[in-house]
Amino acid sequence: MSTDLPRVQLKDGVLAVSGAIDAHTVLPLRAEGERLITTVNDSLVVDLAGLSATHSAALSMLLCWSRLAEKLGVSLSFTAAPERLVSLAALSNLEDWLQSRP
Repeated sequence: MSTDLPRVQLKDGVLAVSGAIDAHTVLPLRAEGERLITTVNDSLVVDLAGLSATHSAALSMLLCWSRLAEKLGVSLSFTAAPERLVSLAALSNLEDWLQSRP
């Protein structure tokens, strides 16, 4: 298991995700991200540049965040997705979803 623990922080309309996300670390990160998303009123950019390692669990987490944002009427977009995450998204036909959010 990586020592690069994942974090999520909200600042100035940007939800910055950093660290290594895997099946062991995704649940608390997902919960914290969901808590932060509920504090936003209009739009939010999820910055993925700080991800050091990705796993399919990260893609699942982003889908959960996207569903919650849609339910709350928050426009969610993603930026700086690592190539590995884009490749995982492509396997599920989600590459366009990840790269072309409003």
